[in-house]
Amino acid sequence: MTESAASEKPILLFLHGVGKVDRDDAWRAPLDATLARVGYPNLDSVEVIAPKYAHILKDWDEKTRQPAVTIKQPTRDAARQNRRDFERRVSAVEYRLTGQSQGGGLAALDLGVSGSVDLPSFRQARNYVSIDAIRAQVLKHILSKLPSSGRLVIVGHSLGSVIAADLLRYLPVDLRVDGMVTIGSPLANGRFDVDRIRDALKEPPSNLGWWVNFWNTTDLVAAHRGVSSVFPWMVDFRISTGAPMGKRAHSANEYFEADAVATAVGFALFGSLSKDVARIDKGVEIPLDTAETYALAGLRYAFLITAGLKGDVRDRYSGALREVQATAVDQIRRRNASEGRQLPTAIARLEFDLSDPRAPVPVPKPPAHVTKEDAVAMMTALASQNVIRPFEISVDREIKREAMRNLTREMRLGGQFGTDVFAAAKQASAALDVPGVNLLKLGVLGAGAVALAVIPGGFMLAGGMVGSLLAAGTLAAATGITVANGLASANTSAEALEAIVEQRLSTEILRKKQGLEPDPTAWRTLVETEMELRREYERLDEFSDESAPGLKELKRKVSTIERAIKHLRDQGLEPGIPEADEPDDADEGA
Repeated sequence: MTESAASEKPILLFLHGVGKVDRDDAWRAPLDATLARVGYPNLDSVEVIAPKYAHILKDWDEKTRQPAVTIKQPTRDAARQNRRDFERRVSAVEYRLTGQSQGGGLAALDLGVSGSVDLPSFRQARNYVSIDAIRAQVLKHILSKLPSSGRLVIVGHSLGSVIAADLLRYLPVDLRVDGMVTIGSPLANGRFDVDRIRDALKEPPSNLGWWVNFWNTTDLVAAHRGVSSVFPWMVDFRISTGAPMGKRAHSANEYFEADAVATAVGFALFGSLSKDVARIDKGVEIPLDTAETYALAGLRYAFLITAGLKGDVRDRYSGALREVQATAVDQIRRRNASEGRQLPTAIARLEFDLSDPRAPVPVPKPPAHVTKEDAVAMMTALASQNVIRPFEISVDREIKREAMRNLTREMRLGGQFGTDVFAAAKQASAALDVPGVNLLKLGVLGAGAVALAVIPGGFMLAGGMVGSLLAAGTLAAATGITVANGLASANTSAEALEAIVEQRLSTEILRKKQGLEPDPTAWRTLVETEMELRREYERLDEFSDESAPGLKELKRKVSTIERAIKHLRDQGLEPGIPEADEPDDADEGA
C-alpha cells in the first residue's frame, strides 16, 4: 500500500449471517487470537462496523426502494485494464495464502447440502434475494453505518457473503474496498436465486481490490460448490477445520480460527508482514548450478523480449513475467532448502514480495561464465520454449530473435550465436519435416520413460518456467542407451519423440555453425533408437493388423529418426566421416 493509504485507519465491515444475533460481537475474539498467531495485529487499531439486520429480514416496508448504483462498470479498454489490475491483486493474495493447508472434500457431504437451505433461518436468506423491499432495507441500513470515504475491508459470513457481493455496487465512490473475504457462503448453492447479483457482477467492480471465498469441507451450506462457479474472476479456497457436519462447521467463529482466513483478513487490513519482507535476503556468492543458470537465463531472455514489445502485449507480458519470476525464485529457494544448498546472490536478488502488487520487480542479469559448449543446449531450450509458462502470449519471432541476440551478446557468446540458435532450429524442423513441436506444450510426462530417466527430479513435476527449460535443455543434450530405450518406448509418443529429436538435431547444427566439435553421442543415440524401434516394429508387424495404431506410431517414429540421421550424414556429422571441403570458385569453373 502507498504511504497515504497506510496512514488511513482501516475499516472492517463484518456482515453476519442468519440465526441468533451476535449482539456482543463474539466473533472478534477468535479472529483476534488467530490474527496474532499468524503474525498480524489484532483489531484494536481497526474501526470495526458490524451492523445488525436480522429484524429487517422478517418485516419490511413495500415502499422502500433500492439505493442508487454508484459504481459503474468500466467499458472497453478501461474494463480490460480493470480486469488486469484486479488479477494482479488476486495473484498477490493467492501468493500470501501459499502454504496454507487446504482441506479435502467429503463424498458424503452432498447428501446434506441441499437440505440445509430448507432450515428456518435460511428461509430468511431466501427472503433477501427474492423480496426487493427486504433487499433495499438491508442495503440502506448497512450504507447508513458507513463513512463516505476511506479504506474498507469486507468480511461476510453466510447470508452476509450474499449481501457483501450485492453491496459492492452501492458503496460511496470514495470508499474503496481493499479486499473482501467471504466465509460459509451459499452463493453457489442452486437453491438460492442470485441471478441478479451474478448478472451485475460479470466482471470485478472497479472499487474492489480482491475477493477470496473460504469454504469448510464439512459446512453443509458452503461446501456444495465454490463461489467461483458464479463469479469466475474471484478465488475459492477450501479449508478443513475438523469440525463435524452441523452448525459448528458453518459458524463464523469456526472459520475465524483457521489460519488461512485470518491471513487473508490480516493482509487486507495491514498488508505484508514485516517477517516476509525480512525473508528477502542477499544470498551468498556461490556459483550457480544448472537449474539456477537456466532460470536466470530464462528470466533475462523474457525481460529482453518484454523490452521489444509495445502497448497491450507488453503490459500483459510484463504482468505474466512478474508472476513467473516470483514463482521461479520461490521454487529454487524451496529446492535449495530441501537439499541444504544456500541461495546464490544472483538468484536471491531477484526475490520480491509478490503479495504487494506495487512492489518493484528486480531486473534479472544475464548468467556469467557460461561456455559455448554449455550454452548450446541452454540457448536451444530458450528458443524453443515458452519462458513465461504457464501464461501464453504470442510474440513475433523477430522480437524473440533480437532478444536472443542481445542475450548472447551480454553473455559474451557473441550476437551471431543468438542468430545461429534460431537458424539451427529452423534447419532442424525442415530436415525432420515437422512443424516445430513444443515438447512442454505436450507436457514433459508425454516424453515418457526418457523424461523420467534424464530430467532432474524436483523440477519436472513442479512445472513452470524452470521445469520447462530444464526439461528441454536436458533432453536436448541427453544421450545413451537409457535415452534410446526411452525414445523407443511405447510410453513416449511419436509427437514427443519428434520434439526431442528436433531439439537434439538443433544442438548439433548449432555446434557446427559455431565451429564446435560434433558430439558423437548424438549420432550413437539416434542409431541405437533406430535399432530399438525397427526391432519393435518387426516384432509387432508379424501378428498385428496392418492398420494397427501402434504400427503407425512406430512407422512415424522410425521415419523421424531416419530423417535425423540422414541430415547429420549430409552435414558431415557422422562420426569417422570427414566433412568434404566446400569447392571454391576456381573448382566450380574447372
